[in-house]
Amino acid sequence: MLSRAVAGRPPKLLPRALVEEPCNQALFGVLAEGLADLFEPRLCDVYARLFAQALEHAEPSLDAASLVARYERVRQPRPVAREPRQVFVLSRVTLGADVAVTSVLLSAAKSRFPRSAIVFVGPEKNFELFVGDPRLRHAPVEYVRGNLRDRLAAWKELRDLVSAKTALVIDPDSRLTQLGLLPVCAEERYHLFESRAYGGDSGRALSELAARWAADTFGVPGAEPYLALGPLPPEPPLIAVSLGVGDNPNKRLPGPFEADLLRMLAATGLALCVDKGAGGAEAARVIEAVASAGVKVRFWEGSFAGFAAIVAQSRLYVGYDSAGQHAAAASAVPLICIFAGFPSARMFDRWRPVGPHAAVIRVDRPDPNEVLAKVRVAIARWQAVV
Repeated sequence: MLSRAVAGRPPKLLPRALVEEPCNQALFGVLAEGLADLFEPRLCDVYARLFAQALEHAEPSLDAASLVARYERVRQPRPVAREPRQVFVLSRVTLGADVAVTSVLLSAAKSRFPRSAIVFVGPEKNFELFVGDPRLRHAPVEYVRGNLRDRLAAWKELRDLVSAKTALVIDPDSRLTQLGLLPVCAEERYHLFESRAYGGDSGRALSELAARWAADTFGVPGAEPYLALGPLPPEPPLIAVSLGVGDNPNKRLPGPFEADLLRMLAATGLALCVDKGAGGAEAARVIEAVASAGVKVRFWEGSFAGFAAIVAQSRLYVGYDSAGQHAAAASAVPLICIFAGFPSARMFDRWRPVGPHAAVIRVDRPDPNEVLAKVRVAIARWQAVV
């Protein structure tokens, strides 16, 4: 189905089997992510039509045709025309996206509505990235990555939360609404940043596009990503390192690359703090890389917010394409991002970190020696200015 859609021959009907176990995970992991990661505006139409059918099947009160018609209306950017008492900004659920995208919209909303309550809606671990911001309130809504019916629980909770007529909802393409398909309030109180289509064929990063959308919607130019982590415990000068790739092994470089990278970073003379990531197999891989490198490091094993606090005080951040790069960029920390495993050039453009201190190494072919040579150059440039 994904291949047909990408080739311009999308199926008209979604097989019911994809809405049920055990195929339900493929509905999100293959079809939804596959359509979204290409950042092709035409594939947003395919997503809306197919996922509206899935939602109708999972929730009989929903009508697929009505969902698509509404989506076509709300996806059009328009200026805010009201002064709300509350502005609900929805989480993207993934941590890196909340830094790169959601924080930009939070920043713009705070500027545009100085007398309104600004409410971040999403998981607790995501709000930890902004807990130090006195302007923000938190409405905890968890997103369960189960079957489709499990995921709809967040939508039902969200509808009740934003029901007041004095409330405004800002949706940064959130999974809480299944990328804007699920209605949560009256359309005049709802604004969708359709990040998969906005910007069209441009090579702009998502942070830049979110800022442009915020300027058009709120009339607030120049919004940027930010973190508000609360009081930070002092850290010695160090390099923060993340070798995490989530569930995408294509983001890694093969062979002894990670051990060689760690040895190269240790040669700078700065201490290394290495995140163990999500634990399990990923943590075991990180520990093995450190052992193979034969270098002394400090491991971080805890929340992402805790690691982000380390990143924010580091002299340099180095890692694969992950949430850590966006934390570094938002904190104006020099960074080296090794960006591999992207399915399209536009995905690289959209998700790359931006900033004057961001060195992004685009890996079109997984050649460890070639990438290490580029990392060596990036380190030398960083050392020349510190």
